Amino acid sequence: MVPSTSDEVERLFRSKMSDEMYRRLMNINNPELHKFIAWAVDLCKPDSVFINTGSPEDFDYIRRKAIETGEEIMLKTPGHTVHFDSPYDQARAREDTAILLPNGQKLPFIRTKDRDEGLKEIYSLLNGIMKGREMLIGFYSLGPKGSPFSILAVQITDSYYVMHNENILYRAAYDEFVRQGERARFLKFLHSQGELNEMKQSKNIKQRRIYIDLPGETVYSVNTQYGGNSIGLKKLALRLTIKRAMEEGWLSEHMFLIGVEGAKWQGHLLHRRISVILRQDVNGNAR
Repeated sequence: MVPSTSDEVERLFRSKMSDEMYRRLMNINNPELHKFIAWAVDLCKPDSVFINTGSPEDFDYIRRKAIETGEEIMLKTPGHTVHFDSPYDQARAREDTAILLPNGQKLPFIRTKDRDEGLKEIYSLLNGIMKGREMLIGFYSLGPKGSPFSILAVQITDSYYVMHNENILYRAAYDEFVRQGERARFLKFLHSQGELNEMKQSKNIKQRRIYIDLPGETVYSVNTQYGGNSIGLKKLALRLTIKRAMEEGWLSEHMFLIGVEGAKWQGHLLHRRISVILRQDVNGNAR
C-alpha cells in the first residue's frame, strides 16, 4: 500500500534510511517532496536510500561507488574515469520516448501517449526495479541558486554514474531546498538503469522507456543509461520547462548562438551548448 499518512511515510523512510539520511531529508520541510520520495521508494523498493547534500564528501562517495560497482572505469590520467553505454543504447530513443497527455490529446511532430496508459506501463516497469540497490536522491538548480528565475529539480536514480554526471554538470541545490522549504516548486526525475549485463550496461533495451509527464512535471526513464535519456537536467528538463515557459511567457532553450565582440572575433559567432534557462518576456527582452 502506498504510504499516505505522515506516520506511514516516516516508517517507510526509517526502514530504508540511516538516521543521518533521515535527518538530511527531514531538514527539507516540504511535504510534497516527502510524498514523492516515499512513493518512489515504495514503488522501486531499494534496499537503502542515500540523500546527496552536494558536499565534497557526498560527491566523493558517489564517484567512488561508480568505480566500485563497475559503472565507471579508472583511466591512467588521475581523476578521470570512463563509462560505456550499451551499443544498443546510443543517442535519444525516439521510438521509446513519449509525451504523456490526458484524454487523447496530441502534439504536432512529437510522439504522444495517453497519460493513464503510459503511467500504468512505466509504473509496472519500475515496480521493484531497485531491489538489492541503493536509491540516490540529488537536489539541483537550473540557474543560479537564489535567483527568482531559477528552477529547482530533484533527481532519483539507482545509477552512481548518472548522479556523478549530475554532480559535475549542474548546480547542487540541497541547501536551496532547505531554505525554501514548502515554498519550493520543483521538477521531478525518476530513473533506473534496470538490469545490467556483465559490462555493467543496461540489458533490457527492448523495455527502455522515457516518458515525459507534462501535467505532473515528472520524467520517468528506465532500462537506459545514455545521458540524454537518463540524466534529468541534461535534455529531459527542457521538455518540462518548455511547457512552463509557454504558460508563463518566457523562452526555454538548450542551445543558441551568441555574438562575440572584440577585434579578434569581429564578425564571428560562437556556437555554444549550455545547460541554462534563458528567459525572455513576451516582447523578447531578456529578463
